[in-house]
Amino acid sequence: MTDGPDPRPRPVVGVGTLLLRADGAVLIGHRIKRGEAPSWCLPGGSVEAGETFEEAALRETAEECGIDGATDARVFTVALHTGAGRTHVTAGVVARAIAPEPVPATPEPEVFDRWVWASPEELPAPLFPASAALLAAWRGEQGPPGWTYYPADGASAGTGAVR
Repeated sequence: MTDGPDPRPRPVVGVGTLLLRADGAVLIGHRIKRGEAPSWCLPGGSVEAGETFEEAALRETAEECGIDGATDARVFTVALHTGAGRTHVTAGVVARAIAPEPVPATPEPEVFDRWVWASPEELPAPLFPASAALLAAWRGEQGPPGWTYYPADGASAGTGAVR
């Protein structure tokens, strides 16, 4: 044990949401956040104090793309990234949109300039790193280097998710 504050940064705990439309399309946004290269990203963000992963996923989806109606939200994996001097813990949550044709908005235009529904097999590129990791886990594929996956319920994290 040492005296004084711990110089290591605290882990970042976040969530990424695979919001599925009735036809199986996934909601993905074009991320244009200042200081980052443009990329395509699932709705998501930090887990706030007192929230479950599922609650955070639904809140972030509503905040980032204006879609407030989702059901059957459940964690399908937890992904851990320990690169770049900071640990990131990101839960992948899959949920179904309640409306058959939900129309996304852009309430955070400084972060996302548009949202699209895309086939999981034909997603735009490049993907935001955490989104790429979660999508790989959901499809049961090898994820990007540096990511470790933990099944949420002891089962395979991949294609057993809500489809």
